[in-house]
This record gives sequence, structure tokens and C-alpha cells, in this order.
Amino acid sequence: MPTTRRTDAVLLALAVVWGSSYLTAKTATDALPVPIVLFLRYAIGALVCLAALRGAGAPTRDERRCGSLLGLTQAAVLVLETYGVAHTSAGNAGLIISLTLVLTPVLDRGRLPGRFFLAVAVCVAGVALLVSGNGLRAPGAGDLLMLGAAVVRAGHVVLVGRVTAGRAVRPFQVTAVQTVVGAVLFLFLLPAAPGLPVLARTGAVTWVQLVYLALACGLGAFLAQTWAVQRTSATRASLLLGTEPVWALLAGVCLGGERLTALAVLGAALIVAGTYGAQSVERAQRTASAAAVPGAAADRADTDLSRAR
Repeated sequence: MPTTRRTDAVLLALAVVWGSSYLTAKTATDALPVPIVLFLRYAIGALVCLAALRGAGAPTRDERRCGSLLGLTQAAVLVLETYGVAHTSAGNAGLIISLTLVLTPVLDRGRLPGRFFLAVAVCVAGVALLVSGNGLRAPGAGDLLMLGAAVVRAGHVVLVGRVTAGRAVRPFQVTAVQTVVGAVLFLFLLPAAPGLPVLARTGAVTWVQLVYLALACGLGAFLAQTWAVQRTSATRASLLLGTEPVWALLAGVCLGGERLTALAVLGAALIVAGTYGAQSVERAQRTASAAAVPGAAADRADTDLSRAR
């Protein structure tokens, strides 16, 4: 298979994996309390990271500092996402969290053209339709939590860029520290988790879901994304990864049995169209502002993509 097609296939597979993560998390939280799901998701990943660090090298002081801070914000994102998806549909969750791509430039730059905010308005209108009473699900706490998760995740993305700027930090080492920090944080929440003994009765399907969330949707996806972004343009990668909410919606409808109405389809289409439009405007402005520095626009675009998740 040619390199371009292989790279595109990896990026599309990533979008499918991330899109399916919302239904997987929702199903897992149906079987186990949310604090236990969060702890196990992090703990499984932390064990793999600690084993892999023996060959990859221990984190440096800067990597430990960055990873510790980002571990706190990443944990906040996962708390909101997991509680959110537990109380809304997987389709709603995947579409609403995609607003991160629109919110990140707002938090990162501040000054953007009017066309960008027009695209944001389209996204907001789409969310309003999606969570209306005639959509996939009536508006509720889960939808609001997912909106909060989108805001916090956008802040996390911006923070990644700020704390790693000018520092020689390795992505895997920073990710490993983040994962260990998250595992420790959620370990302290376990005593408050209702029904902790239910772990002894957890079925094989739920354990597979937890491993899938920890490794396929977490560590494996991060490494695959880094590999793919290095072999294609940021624009091409963003178009393929931007299909994530579509896969989330399809997973919810086709596998999760969630109801899809004409109003929900319209809302979903507006969210996807608005997100793509906002990305296009923001990317064009970034390219124009960096035109005086050869390669700066492409480098920044690739950096933004590698940390967008």
C-alpha cells in the first residue's frame, strides 16, 4: 500500500476508534460506577507506560513537571466526559465534544475574523437542535457536562502548547507521567465509589471495554496519531480526524440503538459543517500571519494537530 494511503487509513482508523470511545465509555459506565471506570482506564494505561519506560528512558525533570500539570487538567476532562456520556447519548457526546476544535483557537489566540465566529454560531445552532426535545435525547445534565468537557479540553490543549513551548520534552514520557498522575488521583476516589465489590463480578466484555479505552483510545491512538501527522499535511490529517463526531453518531445509532430524527440529523450536520468552517478560517489566518517565516505555518499546524486530542 502506498505511504499516502497507509497514512490516510491510519488517520481514518483513529477517527473511528475515537468516535467509538463514547459508546464504549457509556456501556462501561452502565456496568461499573464512573470512579471505578476512570481509575481502571488510567491504571491499565499506567501499567503499560511504566513497563514501556524501561526501554524508552525515564522522564526528565521538565517532563515530570509538564506531565504532572497536564495530568491534572486531563483528569478534569475525563471526569466531565465520562460523567457526561453516562447521562447522555453516545451520539450527543461525540458531537458536542467536537466543539473543542472551535473553542481551542478562541482560547489560544483571542483575535479572530468575523467569519470564524459565524462558523461558531453555526455550531451552537447545531448543538441547540441536537439536544432539543426532538433530537437524539432531551437536553439534560449529560449534555451540559459534555459542553463543560469541550471547554476544559480546549483549555487543556492550549496548556499543552504553553507548558511544552521551548522545552525539549518527549511526547511519550510526558504522556506516561500524565497517565500515572491520573491513576493516582482516581485511586483516592475509589473509597467513595459505590459498589466497589462489583469488580469481582465484572464480566469479560466490560474488561475488554476498559482495555480498549485505555490502550486503543488512549496510548495506542496517541502514538499512531504522532506517526501519521509526521507523514502527511496538517490539512489532510484534520479532515480525516474531523470525521470523529460522525463515527460517534453512527456508533450510537447502529450499535447503541440510539434514536435518530430529522432534527438531530440537521443539528449534527450543522456541528460538523461549522467545525470544518471554523478550522478552515483559523488555518487560513494562521498561514497568512506566518507567511513571513518559511515553514512556521506548517510546523504550528502539525503541533496543534498532535496535541488536539
